[in-house]
Amino acid sequence: MRTISLTAVEGIPMVKAGDDLAALIVKGLDDTGFKLAAGDILVVCQKVVSKSEGRIVDFKDFEPSEFAKAYARRWEKDPRAVEIVLRQTSRIVRNDRGVMIVETGPGWVCANAGVDESNSLEDERAILLPEDPDASARKLRDELRRRLGVEIAVLITDTFGRPWRDGLTEICLGIAGMNPILDLRGTTDLGGRELHHTVVAIADEIASAAGLLMEKAGAIPVVVVRGYQYEPFEGSAKILIRPAEADLFR
Repeated sequence: MRTISLTAVEGIPMVKAGDDLAALIVKGLDDTGFKLAAGDILVVCQKVVSKSEGRIVDFKDFEPSEFAKAYARRWEKDPRAVEIVLRQTSRIVRNDRGVMIVETGPGWVCANAGVDESNSLEDERAILLPEDPDASARKLRDELRRRLGVEIAVLITDTFGRPWRDGLTEICLGIAGMNPILDLRGTTDLGGRELHHTVVAIADEIASAAGLLMEKAGAIPVVVVRGYQYEPFEGSAKILIRPAEADLFR
């Protein structure tokens, strides 16, 4: 029988700028008595990564542009918050009815450039996405391997909306140690027909599974996924971004 388990790492305190996130995770594992094993996947929510890396900004430090002021007036928003989003944006994909869908510097397409005021724990503060989520994942993976002596994969996740479907889900922003996609092209289905287009975003599926334990106010930023036989891989979660030439909605 094949099984996959999800285990929440509880007891990790509120993370602050400059905190040693690997050390906090190791202590959380020790406190719960859970030991990482080779082949485990450590799923870490973006907010604690961003906080530890100091990716927290104060509204007062941003002077809104005329565009930000006009947009804020029209949609009853804080112009400083709008300005923060604009400064994380490389391209506005769609801007309508008070919703701004943008492309960030690394290429992620999401609402408000991933800027989030929730769980910042202070008014008029916002949390930005990590500058390089793949590098953040590699750093965590390497540090945990050094401290614990096990080969694992690390995923950094965030909550995104999706075109065509309502509701939010977790996606993989950064990865280390495993291939974020499962390419089934060239294999056959149950009837023996060769598959030509089936490429599974396996890292997003794992992120969403871990999200079942990462409730918004549950203070569970880390989940261990055990039992999935992933392909070891040194790459980037950016390969999950659809290339411009294949994006019919660009």
